Amino acid sequence: MEKIPLTRAGHTALNDELKQLKSVERPAIIRAIAEAREHGDLSENAEYHSAREKQSFIEGRIKEIEGILGRADVIDTSKLSGPIKFGATVRLVDEDTDEERTYQIVGEPEADVESGRLNIKSPLARALIGKEEGDSVEVRTPGGEKSYEVLSVAYS
Repeated sequence: MEKIPLTRAGHTALNDELKQLKSVERPAIIRAIAEAREHGDLSENAEYHSAREKQSFIEGRIKEIEGILGRADVIDTSKLSGPIKFGATVRLVDEDTDEERTYQIVGEPEADVESGRLNIKSPLARALIGKEEGDSVEVRTPGGEKSYEVLSVAYS
């Protein structure tokens, strides 16, 4: 099985979500199902079907997180330095628009572009790997070619 790289913060967040699902969400949905059963005929009971659907989602998410955590390779980014690699926080400037952006390169399960966490498998992250401060990067995106300059690289 392939190891899944995670930052320490990403690992902690997934652990916290798993605890929440198991200790709060799961018991709540079990109570909701029991309550809905008391209302009688299950074939026409929308509350019951909704609760069962939510239970299915919760159980699926628990399995997914347990699988990720079981294959997790937690990388302590505070001990890293040098060129861009997993865990780096990179400040970039778009060479066409002069728009600055900051991204941290993280594992797939913790990626969220809106929050500045870039999936290591994304085209931009792959193009950045190995680059240093001052380097230019050409990236093919769905919107066309983009050019970025690396302003800074930090590890925390």
